Amino acid sequence: VYVAQSGLIGPDGIDASGDGRPSYNYEKESYQSETDVIEVPLTYTTESGAIYRKVFTFTPGKYNVDVRFEIENNTPNALNTQFYGQLKRSMGTGESGSMIMPTYFGAAYSHDDDKFEKYDFDDMLDKKLNVTSQTGWVSMLEHYFVSAWIPEQGQPNRLFSRVANGSQAIIGVIYPMTEIQAGSSKVIESQLYLGPKDQDAMAQIVEHLDLTVDYGFLWWLAQPIFKLLQFLQSLVINWGLAIILTTVIVKALLFPLTKAQYVSMAKMRMLQPKMTALRERYGDDRQKMSSAMMKLYKEEKVNPLGGCLPMLLQLPIFLALYWVLLESVELRHSEFVFWIQDLSTKDPYYILPILMGASMFLMQRLQPTPTADPMQQKLFQYMPVIFTVFFLWFPSGLVLYWLVSNLITIAQMLIIYRGLEKKGIDVRNKKK
Repeated sequence: VYVAQSGLIGPDGIDASGDGRPSYNYEKESYQSETDVIEVPLTYTTESGAIYRKVFTFTPGKYNVDVRFEIENNTPNALNTQFYGQLKRSMGTGESGSMIMPTYFGAAYSHDDDKFEKYDFDDMLDKKLNVTSQTGWVSMLEHYFVSAWIPEQGQPNRLFSRVANGSQAIIGVIYPMTEIQAGSSKVIESQLYLGPKDQDAMAQIVEHLDLTVDYGFLWWLAQPIFKLLQFLQSLVINWGLAIILTTVIVKALLFPLTKAQYVSMAKMRMLQPKMTALRERYGDDRQKMSSAMMKLYKEEKVNPLGGCLPMLLQLPIFLALYWVLLESVELRHSEFVFWIQDLSTKDPYYILPILMGASMFLMQRLQPTPTADPMQQKLFQYMPVIFTVFFLWFPSGLVLYWLVSNLITIAQMLIIYRGLEKKGIDVRNKKK
């Protein structure tokens, strides 16, 4: 079950009577247009003479459907009714993520106090949503697609949820009461978005709906990276090439940090014999050992954290880029070259993951590892194999990014090491 429902409830709501939902009359059985807006009017007339028109408006090229109720009160008394819109979905029947590719499947909403709040099915079972807000929307999410009811903003709408039959999750919105005086008419409007997580399209409809493209806590960094990726794609007309160019630009901007990282690691590697001598000299005397090591670092002008800090500064950028490539629906069904016909699915022949593993192995052989611990060295040796196995099922767009990043890192390492060798630091000969 996955349906969007809407209607009128309250004292005079036609969806609140004991006779069930109304049966509307329709003008035509089918509508078709490639250029013009399509309006599909459905009409229901009560025994007392009130006329309810439910009109769906479809616009070519847009994923949002306008839903409005036109109410003509031809009765002698005032009518009081409330609009509701809700999304109903079976729990546990959609896409599920994994630790490697954590994609979200569940509900989400936005309100006055929170721009974007996930509300998974377990939370829905534990606690009902009951929030009154002047702004916001309710939605159901999966990896690349979203459905959302977008109420009129600026009025006290109530966001709600419930679980039906123990297996169907419902999230929706209820408008405040609308009064239609005798002999008058009223229009109640709402929007229903049904489509891909197109950030530009959603941002134009209502505030914060584009946050359903979930970049996590690094959204503030991921959004400009996506804009860069989008701009480059508009130039090269190929998302694969755009990924390559984005990776090149990011790696070029981070080159000073990369250089600082590998220079520090190389110097730490060169200090290993002296540090081993200090350990043998001071044995279990930790205080003297620590003092001697600090003195050694000072004499050799080496920062023991020099290899870690640049890596920590780069990590948020690469995580943000990872989320951009994982979440962007633009990669879905996007071709790259040759056998890569869809950047959002795995490489059918596993060529990119194998190349990525080979590049990781080469990068590891070139990298001066400051540790002398045999167990840690063993772990490093198996890392390319482990990552290759993981990446076999990764979207090819993500693997392409990782492969290009590794190749650029290898080139940067060779440049850095050549500079160190000119200064008399023979890094590569130290690596056995």
